[in-house]
Amino acid sequence: MVKRTELSPELREELFLLLKTRFEKNMHRHEGLQWVAIQIKLEANPDKVWSLLQMEETGGEPDVVGHDKETGEYLFYDCSAESPKGRRSICYDHRALESRKEHKPKNSAMGMAAEMGIELLTEEQYRALQQFGKFDTKTSCWLMTPTSIREMGGAIFGDWRYGTVFVYHNGVESYYAARGFRGSLRV
Repeated sequence: MVKRTELSPELREELFLLLKTRFEKNMHRHEGLQWVAIQIKLEANPDKVWSLLQMEETGGEPDVVGHDKETGEYLFYDCSAESPKGRRSICYDHRALESRKEHKPKNSAMGMAAEMGIELLTEEQYRALQQFGKFDTKTSCWLMTPTSIREMGGAIFGDWRYGTVFVYHNGVESYYAARGFRGSLRV
């Protein structure tokens, strides 16, 4: 696990400005929410801010997509048009990575997510994200896979084609240049 560090005040402010600008340009993703309340929550959670920076640096373009009224947490998803460029060509999880004898990818989706302090989107979250636009029209994303499927050596992934969200399956060891993963973060 990568040691998380607090961002310098300058880097933190730069990230907050970037997130605020994205938030204001995409109000359809979070109607009724106010940036000021979100920034206050972020300022109180430096580990979450570090995770958002990791999402941003790997091409995820994180944005707020909801608010959990029960917990008070804001929900960030990767909202880049295509799967984040810095998280492609990876297999599903560490066990799959270790099982490959040749041509191992550099990492796994589950491993990278854990290092970043985020979670892979579930199928339900992926379908909800697609309500805000058309994501992954040329790429695809590994999704959190039910244990029963994973135990049989499979994992699920999704994309948007022909005006529809498709969820498919693949072997966990597989990896493709156009397949990455999208993450979620609760703050």
